[in-house]
Amino acid sequence: MTQTLVTGGSGFVGQHLVAALLARGRSVRVLDRRAPACAQAGAHYVKGSILDAKLVADVLDDVDEIYHLAALPGMWMPRKDDFHDVNCRGTEIVIEAARARGVTRFLHCSTESILFGSSNAEPIVTESVRATPEDMPGAYTRSKMMAERRAMEAAAAGYPVRIANPTMPIGPHNGNLTPPTLMLQYFNSRKIQIYLDFVFNLVDVRDVADGMLLVMERGEPGQRYILGGEDISLGRLLDMLGGISGRKALRVKVPKAFAYTTAAVMEFMADYVLRQPPSATTEGVLIASRAKPLSIEKSRRELGYAPRPIEQALREALASLAYDAR
Repeated sequence: MTQTLVTGGSGFVGQHLVAALLARGRSVRVLDRRAPACAQAGAHYVKGSILDAKLVADVLDDVDEIYHLAALPGMWMPRKDDFHDVNCRGTEIVIEAARARGVTRFLHCSTESILFGSSNAEPIVTESVRATPEDMPGAYTRSKMMAERRAMEAAAAGYPVRIANPTMPIGPHNGNLTPPTLMLQYFNSRKIQIYLDFVFNLVDVRDVADGMLLVMERGEPGQRYILGGEDISLGRLLDMLGGISGRKALRVKVPKAFAYTTAAVMEFMADYVLRQPPSATTEGVLIASRAKPLSIEKSRRELGYAPRPIEQALREALASLAYDAR
C-alpha cells in the first residue's frame, strides 16, 4: 500500500485531498499544526509544524509520496515575516527532508495568484507566465512565488517535483473558512454590497483534490498545472449568490482607487489597533486589479482534468455557512 504524507491535510483543500487519497486505497499520514474539524477515518494525524525539521524527517518514515499543501493562505498576519517563514522556508525544509529520505513522488501546491504579475500583458493567463518576486503585490504572494521557485529549482536539479496551481476553491467547508469562503460569507450577509468588480476563477474543491491526484500521476516533473473551474466576474457571482439564497441587496460598484484606499485604512487598523484580519487588504486589491481569465487547457490536455460547473459547489458552500450560523 502506498504511504502518502499530506502536509496541511487538516485544511480546506487538504481534507478533501485526504478523502480522495483514502478512497483510492492510499495509507495517509497528515502533518498539520491543528487537528481537522472532521477527521478522516483511516488517516493518521500528526500535530506539528513544517518548520520543525526533525519532526518533518520523522514523519517521512516509510513515505512513498508527498503532497505539500501546508502554508499560510490569508493575506494578513500580525507578523509579516511569518509568510516567508512558513510558505518559503517551510517548503525548503520539506523538500530537503524528502530528498534526503529518497521520496520520489512530490507535489507542491502553489497558487494562481502568483501568475498575475505586473508585467503580464497576455489576455488569458497560462502556465507559461514567468513572473518574479519583485512583480508580486505583497508578502503573501511573494512568499508563495519564492516557494514555487524553490520547487522549480529542485526539479531542475533532478528531483521530481510537480506543481499544482489551484485557483479559488469553494464547496462544503467543514469549518475551514478560507479566503474564498470568507468572501462568500461577507457578501451573502450584507444588504449593501460594496464591491470592486474583477474577474476570478472559482473551482469546486473536490475537483482540486482530484486534479492534484492527476498531477501526481500524470504530470511532468518541473511543470505547473492550473487547477481551475470557471472564470466569473464578482458582479456575476453576486447575482448567483442572490439567486441561490433569495436575499436581495443593494450593490454599489466602486473604482480601484476607492477600494485600495479603503483596504489601506482597514489594514492600518488591523496592524496597529485591532490586531485582527481586516475585511480587505491592499495586496488583495492589487491581485484583483491584475486578475485575468485563466486557461486550464494544459491540465485538460495532459492530465485529463475535467472540472464540474461551480453552481453546485456554491450552493453547498452557502449551505455550510448557513449551518454554521445556526
